[in-house]
Amino acid sequence: MPVRRILLLVVAGMASAIVALLLAHGGGGVPLWITTLVAWMLLWGANHHWSAVPDRMRTGFARAAGFGIPVLFGLTLVFLWEVICVGLRVPTVLLPPPSLIGARIAGSLPTLGADFVQTVIRAVIPGWIMGSLAGFLIALACDRFGFLRRGLMPIGNFISALPIIGIAPILVMWFGFDWPSKAAVVVVMTFFPMLVNTVAGLAAAGPLERDLMHSYGASWLRTLLALRLPAAMPFLFNALKINATLAMIGAIVAEFFGTPIVGMGFRISTEVGRMALDMVWATIAIAAVAGSSFYAILVLVERRVTFWHPSNRQK
Repeated sequence: MPVRRILLLVVAGMASAIVALLLAHGGGGVPLWITTLVAWMLLWGANHHWSAVPDRMRTGFARAAGFGIPVLFGLTLVFLWEVICVGLRVPTVLLPPPSLIGARIAGSLPTLGADFVQTVIRAVIPGWIMGSLAGFLIALACDRFGFLRRGLMPIGNFISALPIIGIAPILVMWFGFDWPSKAAVVVVMTFFPMLVNTVAGLAAAGPLERDLMHSYGASWLRTLLALRLPAAMPFLFNALKINATLAMIGAIVAEFFGTPIVGMGFRISTEVGRMALDMVWATIAIAAVAGSSFYAILVLVERRVTFWHPSNRQK
């Protein structure tokens, strides 16, 4: 489908969505649901045709598909969420509409900002770095010495199987109620994915390439740097992306078991007790945006580093 038609579907769908939102806040009725259905069909069609454009034809506007399609899809879900909550008069205790959550975010920026710094800056990022780095270094040792692989891999599997709600209170007692205990939980959660993916990635180089390096008399370190580590990059980035989401979950859950009077997990647990569900959803929204942004940055870096991989080539 030509780009102009896709753009027309997007504009028509957004206009219909705006009309539906006005009807929802104005009383609703049958016109609301008809307009909502029309808006959903237009936006669905725009996403469908936009995603079907071949990569080689994505120039200018169409090249933004990698960013625009998920944004348009997400806006569609938010639109349906708002219409359903407002049109059906869903109690805010059960599910507040996005407009109420946005108003709470705008009115609580200092509190949410302090929670973000405590959880993400002080716990998630340091724990993610330490856990991923530890898993990477141990994987190198396992690759160099076979007995370590046979001895440490079962232990790593055992650690990864431990329930987070079981080890979080123990680590809080060990490292205190401030951010170090939350970072320790993140380290435990991110260690094993990096270990497993790095070990698998280091074994991904083909036998012909290995034989070529051996014929040149290359050492283990030279082979690692010139062949095996570059071949393992897709596996490493896969682990980093998995750990980006696990780190956020681990830090927030750990804050349920003890933290200073700041932090996303602390905010969620206390506001639930006060039945302030709009604040709970506001904190969840900030955490989701932070985690998604973290993941997106890793994807962009991965495309730059592993541009040679088939998954990053244009179709």
